[in-house]
Amino acid sequence: MDKKIKVGIFFGGQSREREISFLGGRTAYEHIDRRYFEPVVIFVDSIGNFIKIDPQLLYEEDIRSFYPSKNQNNGYKVYIESLGPLRDTQLYKLIYKIGSQIKVEELKNHIDFAFVVMHGPYSEDGNIQGMMEWLNIPYMGPGILGSGVGIDKPVQNRLMELATGQTKKYKTISKDTWESSDKSKLFTSLIAELGFPLVVKAPHQGSSIGVAIVKKRSLEEFSKSMSQCFFETQILKKDWIKLSTRQKKNLMEKTSNLDEGIGFPVVLDSEVIYHPSDLLKRLDIYLNFHDNAIISSTNAEDYVLIEEFISGQEFSVGVIQDDSGKAFALPPAEVYGDVQTFDFKSKYKSNVSKKRIPVETKYENLEKIHENILKAFEITNMSVISRIDGFLTADDVVILHDPNTIPGMSPASFIFKQMAEIGFGITDSITYLIRQSIRERIRSGKNVFNLRNLLKNIDAKIDTAKLKPRKKLAVLFGENEDEYKIAKAKFGQFGGNEEFEPVAVCSALNGGKYRIPLNLMFKPDIMEFGMSIGKAKHPFIQKNIESTAAIRQFYVGDVDFSVSKISEEAFVKDFVAVFDCKTQELIQS
Repeated sequence: MDKKIKVGIFFGGQSREREISFLGGRTAYEHIDRRYFEPVVIFVDSIGNFIKIDPQLLYEEDIRSFYPSKNQNNGYKVYIESLGPLRDTQLYKLIYKIGSQIKVEELKNHIDFAFVVMHGPYSEDGNIQGMMEWLNIPYMGPGILGSGVGIDKPVQNRLMELATGQTKKYKTISKDTWESSDKSKLFTSLIAELGFPLVVKAPHQGSSIGVAIVKKRSLEEFSKSMSQCFFETQILKKDWIKLSTRQKKNLMEKTSNLDEGIGFPVVLDSEVIYHPSDLLKRLDIYLNFHDNAIISSTNAEDYVLIEEFISGQEFSVGVIQDDSGKAFALPPAEVYGDVQTFDFKSKYKSNVSKKRIPVETKYENLEKIHENILKAFEITNMSVISRIDGFLTADDVVILHDPNTIPGMSPASFIFKQMAEIGFGITDSITYLIRQSIRERIRSGKNVFNLRNLLKNIDAKIDTAKLKPRKKLAVLFGENEDEYKIAKAKFGQFGGNEEFEPVAVCSALNGGKYRIPLNLMFKPDIMEFGMSIGKAKHPFIQKNIESTAAIRQFYVGDVDFSVSKISEEAFVKDFVAVFDCKTQELIQS
């Protein structure tokens, strides 16, 4: 029982969301509970190799910073696929610079559980889940069927209709239809059928990659949106010849970026081109003889989804389960601010969009959101965890879309903010995800004896930890943005510490020290933190807290959701160590 469970943290992968996965891998490594689990960091590169790496590589700027090389390749930062077909000796040389390759059939020798934080195709669509099933390795999240549904947006739309009765209008257009159609007539007919504006989506992508809103009744804008979601781009000769060498290189770099470009390899006139520098040279020649160049990704979509534009409050709701499989929706989080769609840029690269919990609406609407979310969770065959997005319209209609089987897992992600509202820190949430996933794998009827023993092992570790409480460590911060930011990070990272249990303590401007509840450590900045301190608990969140009491009691125990003042005497008595966010020093008594 003393032996820790080896948890493989799988990040990276072959999809366009691999950098989001990179952030999730770092979060899982930093916050996993070291009392129970031994993390094994496994990088999955974009051609499918499994590589056990030094965890310090998780602190690089991005994947391209360490693989295929720290150095820029021909002046570009590229992914491994841009090096083209490699001989085995070339590939092994690159792999062994960062770690050691693990063959698929050998994974079971290295890990007891697969904590998969990869997103998109190959990762959220049942591919890696099926491989783990074959290897008898339990894995995080829903099973194969729920994963398959979770990656297919048109199927999701049909199931949402069945579950909730919603009537969102949508249509799919294949690449063949698009290329052979009268585009002006098609645009006009779509507006007549779906209304205006139009939302164009790549049907198998996540993190809002491949999403465009057509806001002008312009065929040019519509065509650009279709190309974006088919992952192709057009370069005109008249524009190319005006560019300097530096500007051409910048355009190639933008094309290489997976969030704003189409990524490599690309196809130009039936020729596969792997590297940005090669594409630049090829375009210089090609555009001498042609008026334009159509460049498409080798991983392009075969069709796109076109939906009516829904105007309303945008929200996201996580769903968890208890041991019996009963689902519980978490407090709905609202996206608000000066943003018309919660796309990749607003999610990850700007401060325009903000999040608040719960959605700012009447209580009855929050109940309606939860009711619809739970119906959707059931009909899509989700389990363990899901994040389902939606809109609340001005006339109080709930429209759902895009169930996520592996939600984003950076410390600021929706799922952790919502879990915090019911008393789960990031570390507790990760423990829940591992344990509940094993519970769900048992339901499959495969490898049941070993899975039950693994579940008993985890439960025994949790019970032992309750009998041996850790020493209290105060994460002490002042009422300023810099210290609050440091406190949030350290509070989370100490969550998985074997020796210390972190307690957030604010050294207020009035001279007092205050114990801060978990949920207040997930506010975006010190201003919202300060505004939240004096607020009473929202009755809908209080209901969520009460409904999930049994789950919380098992994983976390008793949780104090209030702000309370600590005397100097109690502070000295209760805490054996202090992490001072002002000096960034750990002080032990």
